[in-house]
Amino acid sequence: MDPRPQVGVAVLVLDGNGKVIMGQRQGSHGAGTWAFPGGHLEYGETFDVCAKREVLEETGLPVVGIQFLAATNDFMPSEGKHYVTVFVGCMIEGQNKEPVVSSFMEPNKCSKWEWMPWQDVRKWVKGQTEAEAGKGKWSGEYLFLPIVNLFRQHPDFDPTTVYGES
Repeated sequence: MDPRPQVGVAVLVLDGNGKVIMGQRQGSHGAGTWAFPGGHLEYGETFDVCAKREVLEETGLPVVGIQFLAATNDFMPSEGKHYVTVFVGCMIEGQNKEPVVSSFMEPNKCSKWEWMPWQDVRKWVKGQTEAEAGKGKWSGEYLFLPIVNLFRQHPDFDPTTVYGES
């Protein structure tokens, strides 16, 4: 275990109508949870280049209009991991708007990709957080820790104000 945090880039791909692309993780830490496309920042890489590379590798979609949105500090002691996650937003370039699980580049990253309403993501965070605090049972979807931390560390975060109304 490296005692230094790693840098992850999470990409909020928005459709301009209040929806984001999310994938159900498999085969890595956070398996079973929902997350945005993204991955590790490579040596010498910019956030923009990382975002374009990761979205294309994971969903098959080219993106444009990348903007920094927020960053979180994500400590995962049970998994022996510590990340600084940089959240960027963008839109899809071209006519094809349907994400696919890439059978060539990263077939084991996510089992599926879907467009999700941003308001549903907010509800999932609220339900998951309340259940973890012992304030009831949550039967909905669970989100990858950096997304939960995004709402904890930036409570008013809303990318739809930058990329269209929901």
